[in-house]
Amino acid sequence: MVVTASTCRTETVFDYSWKHVVSAYWNRYPNPSSTHVLTEDTIKREVRDGKLYSRRLLSKTNPVPKWGARFYNNVPVKIVEDSVLDPVKKTFTTFTRNLGMKKIMKVDEIVVYSEQNDGRTLAVRRAYISSQVFGFSRAIRAFGIERFKMNGNKASNGFNYVLRRMFPQHQLAATTTVATTSPQTTQPSATQYGDMTVAVNHTSSKTETLKRIAKVGYEFCKCHASKITQLFSVRN
Repeated sequence: MVVTASTCRTETVFDYSWKHVVSAYWNRYPNPSSTHVLTEDTIKREVRDGKLYSRRLLSKTNPVPKWGARFYNNVPVKIVEDSVLDPVKKTFTTFTRNLGMKKIMKVDEIVVYSEQNDGRTLAVRRAYISSQVFGFSRAIRAFGIERFKMNGNKASNGFNYVLRRMFPQHQLAATTTVATTSPQTTQPSATQYGDMTVAVNHTSSKTETLKRIAKVGYEFCKCHASKITQLFSVRN
């Protein structure tokens, strides 16, 4: 039997460093956007050639469309996830596949997290979806692609939720760094560069302080003008 697979590729950029993304990956669940993930268990982990190899078992469920109810019930499906973390190349690759319902719809997913030149992290997701249901293979594969895209958006939203909770100050720090190193030749506006806004406010505060000191000095001299005149008269 020739099994045809449909493929799909998506990209997501996380505004966090690769190190932060990898650290948060192991704490993605639970989150508000991934309620379909029921359980997760690490069943194997080892270091080989300086790389971390892990295997996890997850249990997930998704609503079944009406036309799909004739093929299978809405029961949890076991997912096995293998991952390779390379700290030298700064890449983190995950391979996932479903263990059950493979004849109806088999989904192989590869995600590569890599560090970008601007310090952010790029996640490239690829899915290979196949079905052996005669007469419905194309419809099932099309449904699988749409479900993959939808779950990908939910996964990204949930991942960002976890990143914000684990590293609440990181985005602010990243914005400051970009503003500092940005090769701009013209004066930036306050809305474009947060740190410049602080600098302008700081300079303005110094100016106002100097004005207040000068005013106080003037009032003092004005009130004690006669005494100052007498003092200089004695010296002369």
